[in-house]
Amino acid sequence: MHHQAALVTGGATRLGRFFSEALADAGFDIALHVNRSRKEAEEVASGIRAKGRECEIFSCDFLNEDLNDLLQSAKQRFPGLNLLLNSASAYEPAPISTTELAMLETQFRVNMFTPLLLTRYFAETVQEGQVINIIDNKVTYHQYPYAAYLLSKKSLAEMTRMAALEFAPRIRINGIAPGVVLPASQRTSAYIEWRIEGIPLKRQGHPEHLVQALHYLLENPFVAGQILFVDGGESINLEGRHSENYAN
Repeated sequence: MHHQAALVTGGATRLGRFFSEALADAGFDIALHVNRSRKEAEEVASGIRAKGRECEIFSCDFLNEDLNDLLQSAKQRFPGLNLLLNSASAYEPAPISTTELAMLETQFRVNMFTPLLLTRYFAETVQEGQVINIIDNKVTYHQYPYAAYLLSKKSLAEMTRMAALEFAPRIRINGIAPGVVLPASQRTSAYIEWRIEGIPLKRQGHPEHLVQALHYLLENPFVAGQILFVDGGESINLEGRHSENYAN
């Protein structure tokens, strides 16, 4: 019997690294996808092997290379492949008024088209398994300064629900939408504090909170087509303007 394994896209950096390491701790061998972050991938792979799990690095440029080749290579190396975790992401801010076709193509290719096609190939290749898509709590907003990015993530959220219907019961598909957990390095402490003011729980999240969400989705066999928001309630803070808060 083959050991269970996970293909983690973008698994060498930021949240992808935490998910890769958490899955290794949970007993998964790891097919670690990387594009440009080869050095980081080597570090992550070394750490995973030190945990007693197998880890192989798979390079793939989602803009120029065949996605089915990536999936099939991972399956050949790890016959027990039963989890696809789509964590790779492309992010570039711009409002609609300055968004060019190239930006749309890049962000939709990475954030939406790639998870969709990998989900298709995964479903064609494995007998049963799970797909978990890493989304963004911003999908509840209409923040036009991030138009291409946010529209691609909104589409990913809808694809998660749609695919959950199409591929059930063999493939169980869900998503995780992080909030303020691992801000980009250019974000100042003042900015982060300002963001925290808008979070009902009044604190920043930590990667471990997302790992707990990951474990929940992995272990609960009666959850499908759900997007688990791990954001301290930020995404429900949509009171809007009304007469009772006008004076404030």
